[in-house]
Amino acid sequence: MYYHFLFDIINHQSSGSNPFKFCLGKEVPAIFYHLVEKYQVKTRLYLTLLLIFAVATYFLGGYARYLAVAEAVVAIAVAVFLQITSRKRSKELEEYIESMTSSLQTASTGTLTNFPIPAMIFRPDTTEILWANSHFIAASGSKRRLKDDRISALSPDFSSAWLLEGKTESPAPVEMNGRRYRVFGTIFRPERQPGRIMATTYWVDITDLAERYDEFLGSRAVCAIILLDNYDEFFKNTDEKEKTALLSAIYDKIDKWAKEGSGILCKLDRDRYLYIFEDRYIAKFAADKFSLLESVRESTTFGGLHATLSIGIGRDGESFEENYRFASMAIEMALSRGGDQAVIKSKANYEFYGGHSTEMEKRTKVKSRVMANAFGELISDATAVFVMGHRIADLDTVGAAAGVFCIARKRGKRAYIVLDTEKTVAGNLIARLRELPDYEDAFISAQDALLMADSKSLLVVVDTSRPEQVESESLLLSLNQLAVIDHHRRAATFIDNATLNFHEPYASSASELVVEMMQYLVDQSDILRVEAEALLAGIVLDTKSFAIRTGSRTFDAAAYLRRAGADTIEVKRLFQQDFDTTLERFALIQNARIYRNDIAIASSLKPEKRIIIAQTADELLNIEGIEASFVVSPDGENVNVSARSIGTVNVQLILEKLGGGGNQSTAGGQVMKSTVPEVLTRLKTAIDDYLASSGQAT
Repeated sequence: MYYHFLFDIINHQSSGSNPFKFCLGKEVPAIFYHLVEKYQVKTRLYLTLLLIFAVATYFLGGYARYLAVAEAVVAIAVAVFLQITSRKRSKELEEYIESMTSSLQTASTGTLTNFPIPAMIFRPDTTEILWANSHFIAASGSKRRLKDDRISALSPDFSSAWLLEGKTESPAPVEMNGRRYRVFGTIFRPERQPGRIMATTYWVDITDLAERYDEFLGSRAVCAIILLDNYDEFFKNTDEKEKTALLSAIYDKIDKWAKEGSGILCKLDRDRYLYIFEDRYIAKFAADKFSLLESVRESTTFGGLHATLSIGIGRDGESFEENYRFASMAIEMALSRGGDQAVIKSKANYEFYGGHSTEMEKRTKVKSRVMANAFGELISDATAVFVMGHRIADLDTVGAAAGVFCIARKRGKRAYIVLDTEKTVAGNLIARLRELPDYEDAFISAQDALLMADSKSLLVVVDTSRPEQVESESLLLSLNQLAVIDHHRRAATFIDNATLNFHEPYASSASELVVEMMQYLVDQSDILRVEAEALLAGIVLDTKSFAIRTGSRTFDAAAYLRRAGADTIEVKRLFQQDFDTTLERFALIQNARIYRNDIAIASSLKPEKRIIIAQTADELLNIEGIEASFVVSPDGENVNVSARSIGTVNVQLILEKLGGGGNQSTAGGQVMKSTVPEVLTRLKTAIDDYLASSGQAT
C-alpha cells in the first residue's frame, strides 16, 4: 500500500503542487482525503447498502425485524472498526511523511555543506553573513565561523546590487583574501519572514585565469608617435651646429623617458619618432601626466622659444596597423587642440593629457589658399549651399555664415543660413542683414532646409566641429557633401566625415578663417558693407576687441574687411545692449565670488540670457588680479556655463569636464538636467583638478 501511496505523491506533485509545501506537511490533509476517497469508497458503499437492506428487512415484519436489527448492529460495528483503523493508518502515514521530510532536509543541508566550491548565505541589505561552508571559510582566510560577520569586511569591492537586479552572475570578478572569484547566486524570501531577503552565493576561483588574462592585456603592443610640433618655428634662426645640439638634447630626453617603458624607439623623420611599448606602461605614463612634455618644454629653449612635443598613442587595436592608425589620429587630434599634449586613441574614445601651454600661431597662407580653392570647387559643384553653426548662434557664427553666403553668391549658387532666429544672441546683426535684398529669404529653419536640400546640396558648418552642438543634427546626417570651418580646439567628439575640414585652433575666430578664403575667391567689391561688418564683428567678439587670441593674421583679416567697407562704429553698435540688460549684467557681477585667489565665479538662480552671461564673463576679466572667470545660470532643466581667460588658465580643459568646449581663452557649455549648486560644485572640482595637473598653486 505504501508503494501506491508514493505513486500518488508523485502524481500529486506533477499536477502543479509545490513539492516543498508537501514535504513541510502543509498539503497533508488534501493527500489523505485523496487516499481515503480512493481506498475506502467501496467499503462505504457496502456499509450503505447493508443499512438500506436492514431498513427494508425491518418493514417486512415478524422475525425479519430481529434480522434487520442484527444487520444494523453489524453495520455500525463495521463502521466503528473502519473509523478506528483509518485513524491509525492516517497516523502511521503522517509519521512516515515527517520522517521522509526530515531526511530530505538533512540531505539538502548536507549537499550545500559539502559543496566542492565556496558557498555562502547572507543578507543583501546588511551584507551580514548567515551561513558559510568550510570552503568559503578557508577561502576568506578566517579560522573561525563567519556567522554574523559582514561580507563587506572580507571583500570590500563586493556589491549585491546585481542580485537585487535579478541577475545570477556578478558583472565583474570579486577579490577576497588576495584571490579573485566569479560569483554566482540567487535571492530568496523565507515564507515565515516575507519582508526579509536572503541570498545564496557560490564563489568560483578564477585567479589563475584572471592573471593570465591580465598578462595578455598588459603585454599587447601599443604604438606611439612623438612629434616635435614647433620644429620650424624653434629652429628657424639656428645654425647647423646649434640645431644638432638642440636635437641631441631633445632626443636624450625622449630616449630617457622611453626607457621607462622598456620599448623600442626609432626616428622616422627630422621631427617625428615612433615608439613601440607594452600596454602595461600606459597607466604609469598617465599617472606622471606624460612628464616628457614638461621635461622637454622646460629644459629646451632657444631665442625665447620653448620646444614642445605632441604625443599620439594608439591602443586596443586588432593589429599593429590599426594601432598605428589610431596613433596617427591621436597626433592629429593633439595638433588640432594646439599641441604640447598627449592624446590616447582607443576603439572607444580619446583621452587627453597636458595642453596647458599658450598656443602659438602656426598657420601658413599656403594652407589657406589650398583650402580656398577646394572650397570654391565644392560650392561650384553644389546645387545649393546651406550654412549652419552651433545652437544659439553668436556674432562669429552669423558673420562666418555671411562670408560663406558672399562666396556662394559670387559663384552663382543660392545659399541659405540655417538657424533659429528666436534663439540667438545676434538678433541685431540678423535684422540688418535681412534688410538687404539678397538676404530677404536667406534665413530658414532646419525643417525647411531638410525639405529644400537634395543629394548634391552642400552643407557648410561654421564655428563648431562637434555634431551634438550644431543647429540641426538631422540636417548634418542628411547631406553627403559637407565642409567644416572651425577655430575651436577639437574635442573627443567631432565631425569626422567632412569632405573639407578647415580646422585651425590658432585662428581667432571662424570669421577670420572665412575672410582668409574670401581673399582668394571674391573681389573686395563683391563684399557687401554689412557682410564686411558682420565678419569684423565676429572677429571683435572672439578676440575681445583684439585683446586675446590675436595674431598677425587676425589684423590682416581686419584690415582686409576695413578696406572692403566695414565701419567700426557700426560694428560697435552691434554690441550695444538695452538698459535693462546692462543692469542684469551688473547684478551678476555683484554676485561674483573669488575662488583660488585669481578666479571669479558668478552665478544666478534665475535664468539669464546667453549674451548676458557671456558679457558678464568678459567684464569679470577687467577686475585686477583675475585670470579666469566663470558665469553659471539655469536654463530650464539645464544649466549654462560661460568661461573666459586672459591666457594663463585654459578654460576649455576645465569645461570639458562638464561636457563643454571652446578654446584656451573662451569656452562654454550646457550641463543637462542639473541645478546651479550641482554645477558649481562640479565646476570647482574641475578647476581644482586642472590647477593640480598644471602645477599652478593659486
